Amino acid sequence: MDDETFLLLLLSDSNLPTGSFVASSGFESYTKHGFGGDDASNRTLTFMRNSISAYARSALAFVSDTHRIVQNLRLMHDQGALRNQPIDGYLDKIKELDELYDAMTLNDVTRRASKSQGVALLTLYSKGFTPSHLPITVNQPEANIETNASMALLVAKYKSLVRAEIVPGHLPICWGILTGALGLTLERSQYLHIFLHARSLLSASIRLNEIGPYNAQQILLHVSRSIIEAEVGRCKDLRTGLDLNVEGSGSVSGSGMEEDHFDGVVDGPANTWPLGEILAARHDLQHSRIFNS
Repeated sequence: MDDETFLLLLLSDSNLPTGSFVASSGFESYTKHGFGGDDASNRTLTFMRNSISAYARSALAFVSDTHRIVQNLRLMHDQGALRNQPIDGYLDKIKELDELYDAMTLNDVTRRASKSQGVALLTLYSKGFTPSHLPITVNQPEANIETNASMALLVAKYKSLVRAEIVPGHLPICWGILTGALGLTLERSQYLHIFLHARSLLSASIRLNEIGPYNAQQILLHVSRSIIEAEVGRCKDLRTGLDLNVEGSGSVSGSGMEEDHFDGVVDGPANTWPLGEILAARHDLQHSRIFNS
C-alpha cells in the first residue's frame, strides 16, 4: 500500500473530529423551519446537494491556497533551502487566508463551528500524527525527520496563535495545513474535504432521526459520489486571489497568483446559497436544539 492511500484511510476514519456530532451545518435549522418537503430522505438529499455546492464554492479555494503554502514549505525544506530558516513568512500568509475566510463567513453560528473544528484538526496533527510521543522513531530517513519536525513546528506555532485568538483557525485553513503537513496531494485533499463534509451532513441527519444508518450508507455510496465529484471538479481551480509567495522562498508552485490582484479575481470564493446562510444564522433562535451549530 502506498503512503497516500494509507493517509486517506487514516483521514477518513469516523473518529476524526469532523464535527458531525456538534455541528449540523445548518441542517437542524433547515428541518425545524419546515424546508425540504415532507419526505425525510428527500429532505436530506435536497439539503446535502445545496450544502455541498455552497460549501465547495466558498471553502475549497481556501483549502487549496493553504495547502499550496504548506506544500511549498515542505518542498523548500526537502531541498535544504530552509534549513535553520524561520517559517514566520509562511505563517503570515496562512494568517491572511484565515482572516479573509473569517471576513467572508457571514454568520456567527457557522463561524463558531468552523473555528471549533479547525483547532481540533491542529490538535489531531500535533497529538495523533507526529511521532514525538513514541519511544523511538522507526525507519525514518534523516531528511524525513527534519521535514516532519518543520511541519510539527508550523502546526504548533499556528495552533498557539489560534489559542491566543490572534488568528481564527477556520476549518478549511486548518484542513489545508493538516493535509499539506502530512504530504497528501492537493487533489486528494480537496476531494476528501468535501467527502467528509457530505458524510458529516448524513451523520447529522441520522442524529436528527431523519434517516437511518443504512439509508445513509446507500446515499453515500450511490448518490453522494456524483455530487462530490461534480462540485470538486467545478471548484478545484478556484483561488482566493491573495498573493501566496513568501519573500525569499520563491514562488508557490501552481498558485497562479504571482501577478494577479485580489480585486481582479472573478472566479473566486463566493456564497451561492443565501437561504442556507439565513437558516444557519437562525440556529440559536430555535426553542430546543440538538446541535451547537
